[in-house]
Amino acid sequence: MYSLASPVSSYLEIRKSRFIGCVEPIADRAAAQARVTQLRAEHPDATHVCWALLAGGHSAAVDDGEPSGTAGRPMLEVLRHQQLDGVLASVVRYYGGIQLGAGGLVRAYTDCVAQALLQAEKITPIALSQIELRLDYAHEGLARRLIEQAGGELLEVRHASAVQISLRLPASAAESLREQLQTATRGELGWRED
Repeated sequence: MYSLASPVSSYLEIRKSRFIGCVEPIADRAAAQARVTQLRAEHPDATHVCWALLAGGHSAAVDDGEPSGTAGRPMLEVLRHQQLDGVLASVVRYYGGIQLGAGGLVRAYTDCVAQALLQAEKITPIALSQIELRLDYAHEGLARRLIEQAGGELLEVRHASAVQISLRLPASAAESLREQLQTATRGELGWRED
C-alpha cells in the first residue's frame, strides 16, 4: 500500500463542465469530511463536490447529487487500483449546461482523479504509534527534547500531579524513546502505547 507525499490537483473541461480534481494524503474519515467542507466553502457556486476515501481500512464514496454510482464509486476504484491508503480524492464540478450521461460522468470523474495521480509522488506510509506518557515535572524538558529528536509530534500536554503527554511518533522510534525515558526517569515513567 502507498500514500501520497503531498496534494496534487488536476483540471478537466468536458462539454462546458469544469472538473477540478485533487488527491491528497489524509489521516481518517473525520479529516476527509473536514476537507470536503472546506472545498465546499472554497467553491460555493460548484454544482457538486464528489469524493472518495481510502484510509486505515475504511472507505467512502460520495456522489453529492450526481446519479448514483457515477462519481464517488468510480473514483474509489481508481484509488484501489493504485493500491493507495490514507488518500482522499475529491472532484469539484461546475455544471456547463450540457448533460454528459452516466458513462460520460464516470469517465470524467475517473479521468480527473487519474490525471492527478499521474503527477502525484507515491510514498510508503510510515507506521505511527500514539503514546501517553506520565512523568515528573523535573523530566518534562528532557522528554520534550527526546520526543522532538525521535521525530515525534506533541498532541497534548496536561499538567496535574504529574506531567501527562500525548504524542505520536514513528513506530520504529517508540522503543528507543521508551528506553531513553526509562533511564532518564530511573524507571518512574508511565507509558501507554496504542
